[in-house]
Amino acid sequence: MKVASKGSRFSRAGLLLLMILAAMLLTACLPGDGKRTPEHPAGFFVGIWHGWIAPVSLIFGIFNGNTRIYEVNNTGWWYDFGFYMAIISGFGGLALTRRRHKD
Repeated sequence: MKVASKGSRFSRAGLLLLMILAAMLLTACLPGDGKRTPEHPAGFFVGIWHGWIAPVSLIFGIFNGNTRIYEVNNTGWWYDFGFYMAIISGFGGLALTRRRHKD
């Protein structure tokens, strides 16, 4: 029977704490949370953030009807541009250079 050392218990607890903090950070800034209004719309950098967390927003949106993957109160083109950039770059679709494989 293997006995866990104190170091392994601490690293498990630290990992659990890190996962909880990451989940709290991601859910604190989801689109549709009521922070953005027509007077204070989401801009370019918020669009980038919402693009990066779009998969998380989609999952939370299944359980919470107010959560969307896209903020409707936004600045328009600049928010869309940031959102789109983050979506394609976050999933590996944005490649500025391509390497050719030598056969």
